[in-house]
Amino acid sequence: MSDTIARRRLHIIQGEAKWGSGEDLVLTTLLGSCVAACLRDPVAGVGGMNHFLLPGGSEGAGKSRSESYGLYLMELLINGLLKKGARRERFEAKLFGGARTVDGLSDIGAKNASFAKEFLRMEGINHVGGDLGGQQGRRIEYWPHTGRARQIFLEKSAALPPPPPPRAQASNGDLELF
Repeated sequence: MSDTIARRRLHIIQGEAKWGSGEDLVLTTLLGSCVAACLRDPVAGVGGMNHFLLPGGSEGAGKSRSESYGLYLMELLINGLLKKGARRERFEAKLFGGARTVDGLSDIGAKNASFAKEFLRMEGINHVGGDLGGQQGRRIEYWPHTGRARQIFLEKSAALPPPPPPRAQASNGDLELF
């Protein structure tokens, strides 16, 4: 892509899917435990990105409700691309995100990543790259025209400072001051 071409930047937030064409289009998002699927049809020159977080647990009846959110955004992206002339059998996918950003909580990032990989496998969509897991958030930039993706890791939040030491208690006879 020439440096003289102005870029159209579309930012995708959680719960969105966007698609388009043209060598000037760049899709961007910020991810932690969420996952972004970047899909394109290299022949039609069209591509897009979604950004999802599976809500809730993944046990029993909650699993179908939870996965329906990711399923909805994957289908929304696929149908948007098909309407722009893409063909399902030519899709290439890159997956990003799924980090474990908070210690001590369930690893929702791993569940998101697992869902996305399984979806691609079940749908017969060629998974050509990306980066899943880890412990850091990331910014993703994706050029659907070429399939180029750039990942920029975000600094982990600094740990909270230790609490201040307790103040010494002054004693003045029978009265204690705090």
